[in-house]
Amino acid sequence: MKIAFISDIHGNAIALEGVLKDIENLGIDKIYVLGDICYRGPEPKRSLDLVRSLHTEVIKGNADEWVVRGVREGEVPDKALALMNLEREWIVQKLEPADIRYLENLPTQLNFTIEDVEISAFHATPTSLFDVITPNADDNQIETSLMQEANAQIYVYAHIHKPYIRYLNGKIIMNIGSVGLPFDGLTKSSYGLVEIADGHVTTSIRRVSYDHERVITLYHEGNYPNAEMMSNVIRSARI
Repeated sequence: MKIAFISDIHGNAIALEGVLKDIENLGIDKIYVLGDICYRGPEPKRSLDLVRSLHTEVIKGNADEWVVRGVREGEVPDKALALMNLEREWIVQKLEPADIRYLENLPTQLNFTIEDVEISAFHATPTSLFDVITPNADDNQIETSLMQEANAQIYVYAHIHKPYIRYLNGKIIMNIGSVGLPFDGLTKSSYGLVEIADGHVTTSIRRVSYDHERVITLYHEGNYPNAEMMSNVIRSARI
């Protein structure tokens, strides 16, 4: 059984298409989506339509919550609040009311078993859409923040846009990075793979190239409110 976990698309439909093509080429059996579908990208509607066309389980991320109800004081630096809500207004104008309702009603966690392997998946932590657990977090923070589903053998999350795989107490913690806005300096989409066969488990991170300059052109053609900063993020894979 080959399972792909994708997340943090952030309205970058071009990057998402590249990842979905890679998934198709690998013969993946199942895809799960861990949130942050529309916000901060030039093609929010097309990104959401692509995700919904997968007919699979999707959970909510913090940026999906922002699309639904706006960015609130204390969630981002004060100096960024007004601009980020202006970006949110631009995104909402591109979506239908039914799209907003879809994002609002998404669940926040997935727990499932495949071939006797229990997997717990969430956007940031099982109890928060916003908490940041970094790759260099100490073992205690990883255990208390991410490993709350005690019976799981694999814990999968996103949110930080920096993929990694770590092993703790005989279990696997995987951050799958970001399809649309990687922050680790590698300008390629990131997603996670889990392969389960005959009692064996293999985990890996896939990196996929896409047309950065076309995405940047779309930001500017669409008069995105924060086009220059987002173009720099696309070019550098850093924020």
